[in-house]
Amino acid sequence: MPMLDASQLTRDLIRIPTVNPPGDERPCAEHLARILEGAGYECRLIPMGENRANLIAAAIGDGSGPPLCFSGHTDVVPLGAKPWTVEPFAADVDGDRIYGRGATDMKGGVAAFVKAAVDLAPHLARSPGLVLVISAGEERGCEGANFMARAGVLPKAGAMIVAEPTNNQPLIGHKGVLWVEGRASGVTAHGSMAYMGDNAVYKAARAVTRLESFKFPGNFHNAGGEPTLSVGWLRGGMNVNSVPDEARIGLDIRMVTGMDEDAVMAALNETGGGEVEFVKLSSAAPVWSDPADVWIQSVFDVAERALGARPTPTIAPYFTDAAALKPAMGHPPTLIFGPGDPELAHQTDEWASIARVHQAASMFTEIAAAWCNASS
Repeated sequence: MPMLDASQLTRDLIRIPTVNPPGDERPCAEHLARILEGAGYECRLIPMGENRANLIAAAIGDGSGPPLCFSGHTDVVPLGAKPWTVEPFAADVDGDRIYGRGATDMKGGVAAFVKAAVDLAPHLARSPGLVLVISAGEERGCEGANFMARAGVLPKAGAMIVAEPTNNQPLIGHKGVLWVEGRASGVTAHGSMAYMGDNAVYKAARAVTRLESFKFPGNFHNAGGEPTLSVGWLRGGMNVNSVPDEARIGLDIRMVTGMDEDAVMAALNETGGGEVEFVKLSSAAPVWSDPADVWIQSVFDVAERALGARPTPTIAPYFTDAAALKPAMGHPPTLIFGPGDPELAHQTDEWASIARVHQAASMFTEIAAAWCNASS
């Protein structure tokens, strides 16, 4: 098959709209499956609702060890309210930049590891092999990765790279997320007779004020950062001339390794002061790998040669599919590591650096070749 170009593949993937919701990731997964099947990979589409699919592609080795896994997602976030100055799905190029929704988060990362996988495919028969796990629905709570984990279709892996945007800096994990809703109840009444009601918005507002100085309970491992809490929204009332009998608070909490979710929920409810009940909506666990691991140090060697400085062990502030994949695939040492710029993720006029995408593909090839005792 002709040589695969990572930047051109990035452009091809951007041109397949996969905004989530609704997702529509299946055409993107099918496109990647055709490329990987052409290189000799065994590909399996894992359907997940209408026009949605995950993809697992494997180059089965000789059984001498577990494969190296690369992972990424194909869905992208909505465009947002601010107008774009470029067409978001045209994948236009300006100098070193490829513009488009998903360029940095994370179709450039997917393209980079697919390029590495295709280049190494002829050399993997007498090796532990490679497996690519390409998910749908990551942007709305790791839907695809959790779906595959529950279905029991994920193979074991010896090590894993999740190619989320890190400017090609290998990170040893990421924060977890805990999404919580606070619920306040009251009694409605006519606005002109407010004394007859019990205003739920006041209760919620008092709780929000206290949350601004919320202290997380317990002692915990905080490599790379501290836990955070953000009030994402406060909603209440139906019309201006009625006392609201209901109010809701949305919380985004970023967790670090060692934190106790139940203890956090108990502390939130204490902060609610009996006026607001806090309930968990969803969560994804934090991920951390020991930076002293031999494989991680070997990746740091690759990064030092490519980037000119040895990486400092740290974690990403966002969560990734690794929260679901790492336990399901045997708890391999895991790195978050991809060409995108995290500060451009979800932004208007999102773009990816062509040079960095090619750099990632080269680094991934070197890492995978060492794992498989192969050369491209």
